[in-house]
Amino acid sequence: MSKNDAIDPELVRELANLVTETGLSEIEVEKGDLRIRVVRRLEPVGVQVAAAPVAALAPTPVPAAPSALAPAEPARNQAGTVPSPMVGTAYLRPSPDAKAFVDVGSRVEVGDKLLLIEAMKTFNEIVAPRAGTVSAIFVEDGQPVEFGEALLVIS
Repeated sequence: MSKNDAIDPELVRELANLVTETGLSEIEVEKGDLRIRVVRRLEPVGVQVAAAPVAALAPTPVPAAPSALAPAEPARNQAGTVPSPMVGTAYLRPSPDAKAFVDVGSRVEVGDKLLLIEAMKTFNEIVAPRAGTVSAIFVEDGQPVEFGEALLVIS
């Protein structure tokens, strides 16, 4: 390796930050004979969901006089909430003209596809971490989501 091909530590830091910020698991850059690959270990979505202690979640405020015409919104921090494991765009269906993966009331098993999150032109499947019934969906098709944002509830 010549002096011109020396690894730039700042480039490695920038790539590591890019991997973390985008939710990617790895990135590889190649220029001439120089190749840099940055990999980060990701926990499965089911483990991330199970790791959140229920007691640490903040209670949802209840309005003093709920409207009789509007149904109460489900709590976004209740047990069974599936959080977004990354920043991206949520898609509830595989294509615009296709049926949604799940609807409120759908019965799901562990590993069933719930939705897709697109990040950096990569579609990431979000699967059910537990079996149950989808009792609430908090995102709309094509909606941007943040890391940790509540996507839906499986009760």
